[in-house]
Amino acid sequence: MTERHIAGVDEAGRGPLAGPVVVAAVILDPARPIAGLNDSKKLSEARREALYPQIIEQALAHCVIAMSVEDIDRLNIFQATMAGMSRAVAGLFPGAHEALIDGNKLPKDLPCAGRAIVGGDALEPAISAASILAKVTRDRMMVAMENLHPGYGFAVHKGYPTPAHLDALKRLGPCTEHRRSFAPVKLLLDQGVLF
Repeated sequence: MTERHIAGVDEAGRGPLAGPVVVAAVILDPARPIAGLNDSKKLSEARREALYPQIIEQALAHCVIAMSVEDIDRLNIFQATMAGMSRAVAGLFPGAHEALIDGNKLPKDLPCAGRAIVGGDALEPAISAASILAKVTRDRMMVAMENLHPGYGFAVHKGYPTPAHLDALKRLGPCTEHRRSFAPVKLLLDQGVLF
C-alpha cells in the first residue's frame, strides 16, 4: 500500500491590525523526523529560525500562502484564512490525502479530507511545522515592511495592536498595509481623523 500523506496546516497573523495572514501546509517525511517541533508561539525566535530551513529541506512537501490585506478586507479575516488554508493544501506536491487543520473549523473547499484539531499546533508535528513556517515567513515580511513604512514599529510588534502600534497609528494614520476592516483602523477612518 502506498504511504498516506498527512498535511499539517496552520496560520500566523489573524490578530494583527496590519500585514497579511500567512498560511502554511507541510507534509513531513516519516523517514526524516525533525526534533524539537512545537507550536511556534512556544518557541523562541532563534529556535523557529533554526527549525525553518530544516523543515524546508526535510519535509516531503510544503506550501506557504500569504493572503493580502486586500484579501482580508474583502473577505474578512476568517474567510481569508480559510481560503489560504485551501490554497496551501492545494499547492502541495506530492498532494495530501488528509489535512490536519489547527483550530475548530475546516475550509469548505479543501482538496482532500480534513480534520480540525483544537490545539493541534502543540499536538501534531506536521501542524507544528506548518505553524513555524507560517510564523517565520510572516515575521520576515513584517520586518521588511518596516523599511517600506517606517515609524510604525512593524519589525518589533509585527502588526499586533500593542500600545506603541496604536500610538503610531494615531500619529501617522494607517499605511497601505493596515487592515481597513479591523476596529481600531476603521474607527480612525470613520471619524475622519485621517486623510
